[in-house]
Amino acid sequence: MHISEGVLSGPVLVSGAVFALAGTAYGLQKLDFDKIPRAAVLSAGFFVASLVHVPIGLSSAHLILNGILGLLLGWAAFPAIAVALILQAILFQFGGITTLGVNTVIMAAPAVVCYLTLGKVVAKGGPMGMAGAFACGFFSVFLSGIIVALALYFTEENFFEAAAAVLGAHIVIMIVEGIFSVMCIEFLRKVQPGMLPGLSK
Repeated sequence: MHISEGVLSGPVLVSGAVFALAGTAYGLQKLDFDKIPRAAVLSAGFFVASLVHVPIGLSSAHLILNGILGLLLGWAAFPAIAVALILQAILFQFGGITTLGVNTVIMAAPAVVCYLTLGKVVAKGGPMGMAGAFACGFFSVFLSGIIVALALYFTEENFFEAAAAVLGAHIVIMIVEGIFSVMCIEFLRKVQPGMLPGLSK
């Protein structure tokens, strides 16, 4: 769900950069030294998941995994996602350098929102926890699509149809991400429950 260079207006790019820098700075403050390896592994997983993508107009569709990153890293999802996006832009020209701030907000802001709103629900376990994990995967992609739509709309109102197409194209991805999130969280609940939100030490 990257936005390519040369599409967004200057004010949108600047706003995205400011929010991304603020979120990344706060995320680095929240990133404990002993959680750096976890952040690195999850950042790598985010990087690899985005390699297989399908171009859709001004954006692209692919597994995102930002919901999982949000649940397991909280605010530290911002720097983890930013690093992965920098490597994607440099190595594979996914997104771009000028749109790095906006793309970071697109991916990381929903991850943090899901962590703050659903983290305690997921920690409860059982059917409620599974529902929370699915909602986290689903809505993290949905919110990312909303931010893409807003970025395009505030650049040019004529982009509204393209924004709606991007959001609609990710409906299947939302469902897949929700199912994948449930599988990952339930696996971690059995083998490493301390990684889950609300249970980490």
